[in-house]
Amino acid sequence: MNVTPDITVSPDATAKKSEITRFAILTAAAKQFRDLGYGPSTLRRIADTAGVEAGGIYYHFASKEEIFDAVLDKGLRQLYHAVREAGEACEAAGCDFRETFVRMVHNHLVYLLKENDFTSANIRNFSMLPLHVRERHRPLRMAYAGLWEELLHKALREGQIRSDIKVAPLRHFLLGALNWMGEWFNASRYPVSVMSESAAILILDGMLVETSKHPFPVEEMGFLDEGLFEQANSKVARTRMHILSSAAKVMRANGYSASTMRRIAGEANMEAGSIYYHFKSKEHLLDAVLDRGLREMANGVSRILYDHARYPDNSRQLAAAINAHMRVLFARGEFTSANIRMYGQLPQEIRKRHRPVRMKYAAAWDACLQNAQNNQIIRSDFKVVPLRLFLIGALNWTVEWFDPARGGQDNYYSLQEMIALQQSLLLNGIAHNGGMTP
Repeated sequence: MNVTPDITVSPDATAKKSEITRFAILTAAAKQFRDLGYGPSTLRRIADTAGVEAGGIYYHFASKEEIFDAVLDKGLRQLYHAVREAGEACEAAGCDFRETFVRMVHNHLVYLLKENDFTSANIRNFSMLPLHVRERHRPLRMAYAGLWEELLHKALREGQIRSDIKVAPLRHFLLGALNWMGEWFNASRYPVSVMSESAAILILDGMLVETSKHPFPVEEMGFLDEGLFEQANSKVARTRMHILSSAAKVMRANGYSASTMRRIAGEANMEAGSIYYHFKSKEHLLDAVLDRGLREMANGVSRILYDHARYPDNSRQLAAAINAHMRVLFARGEFTSANIRMYGQLPQEIRKRHRPVRMKYAAAWDACLQNAQNNQIIRSDFKVVPLRLFLIGALNWTVEWFDPARGGQDNYYSLQEMIALQQSLLLNGIAHNGGMTP
């Protein structure tokens, strides 16, 4: 696909007043869409932030959807050109695959984490958009994916990356892991250049030291007690679970603010008033969805992360924890994906209520990773906290693109195969010398 350059660049000193105003509106809108999502972002809010009258927006855009289209297009178009230019410059300079990969990762993260809100607004909102809106932006997204697939196919042909990995899921995994960094990156703590270099090394070489690398899947995929899943044994419990599942699906598709009790009732095929018998408010329902999406995960996987007696080999312990995280993730798909999609756009008071469980789960991973690092199983040049954030983010983003029901179709992975791939990618890396026989 021939992608034209971005035409909504920042205006220079010679720009007309209308161009300056248009750019101010787009910049304000990008921040609103990034922070709040599409639904809660109103034209009045955008106008106030941009410093224009609400009615003045209509001189430049016919609707909020038109503004949204412009923001999404700008976010991805800038990213596309920045990453393509990095690849082309490397090709002209005769760089090898590793150098090209590092530079493309760096440019992706610069536009995601540093340059502006446009790229982040695109990534955060795309999965919750109506189909007709997504279809308008799909050609550009496919063109961007093509840049990475071309690089990976070339590396595969030249023996630079392992031959046991299919390129399409590898590209999904790679971009998902990078995109999730927008949810936790803090520029005051981690410079973009340092994070991009670490991310590239982690993807290429994995987190294990060379002497600890071995093929996956491991012989023991990991203990996962089926009893950790709550069972709905009574009629009331089954009804409550049905409401929760319906609410999670609506919130996953629309975000919290746009998810009304009427919509949730429609999804559940119930009268709206009947829901209040089980949940006193939408916020109460949200709390239950978020709790359900995380508590079973934290309880089940933490058992593995702390069980050094059962897993004296730290690399196999990490592989077992990855397995358990993924199995809970997809066993509770509607809850975990709703949690993942909404959390960054929720008010602080709601996030604060759920922070203790999230911190407890993070602490379990940190303890396991630190123990593995102390035992010289994982590389000493990775800081534990960003390593954990990258690892969990890479796993979590899988729900945005992977469908286990397609396993065995169209050269697609099953869930077990996907878990084995993620174990190997995160622990061993994708490079030819990453611990697997090509």
